[in-house]
Amino acid sequence: MLPISLLVLILSLIFVPIELSTMSLFLFGAVLLVLGMGLFTLGADTAMLPMGAQMGAMLTKRKSILFMIGVAFAVGLLITMAEPDLTVLANQVQGVPNLVLIVAVSTGVGLFLVIALLRILFQRKLKWMLIGLYGLVFLLGALIKPEFLPMAFDAGGVTTGPMTVPFILALGVGVANVSSGKNAQDNSFGLVALCSIGPVLSIMLISLFFPKLTNVPEERILAGVNTTRDLTRMYRGAFPQYLWEVLMALSPIVLLFLGFQFFVIKLPRLEVNRILVGVVYTYVGLVLFLTGVNVGFLPMGDTLGSIIGGSKFKWLLVPLGMLLGYLVVAAEPAVHVLNEQVEQVTSGAIPKSAMMKAMSFGVSVSVGLSMLRMLTGFSIWWLLAPGYLTALCLTFFVDPMFTAIAFDSGGVASGPLTAAFILPLFMGACGAVGGNILEDAFGVVAMVAMTPLVAIQGLGLVYRSKLPAAGKQEEAPMDDEIIDV
Repeated sequence: MLPISLLVLILSLIFVPIELSTMSLFLFGAVLLVLGMGLFTLGADTAMLPMGAQMGAMLTKRKSILFMIGVAFAVGLLITMAEPDLTVLANQVQGVPNLVLIVAVSTGVGLFLVIALLRILFQRKLKWMLIGLYGLVFLLGALIKPEFLPMAFDAGGVTTGPMTVPFILALGVGVANVSSGKNAQDNSFGLVALCSIGPVLSIMLISLFFPKLTNVPEERILAGVNTTRDLTRMYRGAFPQYLWEVLMALSPIVLLFLGFQFFVIKLPRLEVNRILVGVVYTYVGLVLFLTGVNVGFLPMGDTLGSIIGGSKFKWLLVPLGMLLGYLVVAAEPAVHVLNEQVEQVTSGAIPKSAMMKAMSFGVSVSVGLSMLRMLTGFSIWWLLAPGYLTALCLTFFVDPMFTAIAFDSGGVASGPLTAAFILPLFMGACGAVGGNILEDAFGVVAMVAMTPLVAIQGLGLVYRSKLPAAGKQEEAPMDDEIIDV
């Protein structure tokens, strides 16, 4: 969090005048983000990952495909319906009832979670599934109304949030470890990648039944903080909302696990108690994180965007967006969960630091290109089509595990900080330059979810090129040892 906070402070002290009320909300929010991310990461390690892995292994050992399909669909549906970011997305537009949009997107995630688990069970190639499904996505994308396109791709990013990603990742690892044998490492990833496609197709399909999508009138966020008591009042007023939202998001996962624990898994009591303590860490951490992001960071993003966008230096938004995109990745909770999972599954062959650099670079490029698109007004097709085509072509040249990790990383990179800081930055700038918020500002989440696909697979090419040299280095000491013996 330190780099983002310092960058905003430098901008506000030298270039962009920010009201003290907005700055005080931002700084207090940064403190909550640090505390929240720490507790959430601890909770994910001790609760979410073990629960997902145990349930994934149990689903496979039961050897009932119908049982797996039913449970997987229920998990995907319930978790996604309770995802806070999906509710935020539904509230951003008019023209589609919130309930219709939420149910359609959640159903898409549930169906594609089933497909993802069946892929692991029957050991089908992820590459061909991605090519076929994204071919369908772009075919439908050419038929739908233009204003639905950014929203559809954004939906694929926001539904794979910090609540769903740790559990889904661990579920895949549990199923792969039991069913895939020697291919367990390759099949451990790819669930988030496929689950991100479901919401895109869902939005595209429901767009065929609704005549028009319209903007929600933009409301300028007024902090109204003049004293420390006002600061406390604003955060205290927001806590109940996120206490309830996170409770609704966590409850389906915990209740499902406890049901399986009672009837099937039957872990030792000490292990169950450890998981339940981890659930408390996850709950408290995510409440603090979401409160800090939405109360502290959202008004700051909106203010920065509107002030810079309304000035004669509006083109500075492009390098500023690239810098913020690079820094924001490190503050997304689900990114750390994925990177740690990758390092564990690959036994350190793919270090967390390499993953973080590749994802940061990808998101930096995506935010810069999105800002350029917002300022010039060209269609998002000119970015999405070549980007996904490049990502799909790279699947023929990299290891299958890198393909799965890359497409998973696209989902986790577009988390709550992107939705509550980067997107308001775009909305504020778009309003200042007189653009169409629905068509020009929306789509940044889609871009953030796309560029890591190319960046991580690029890392896979580097990794692959180093394998022969590494193999030779490993063989030489073995020959020396044989001679010594």
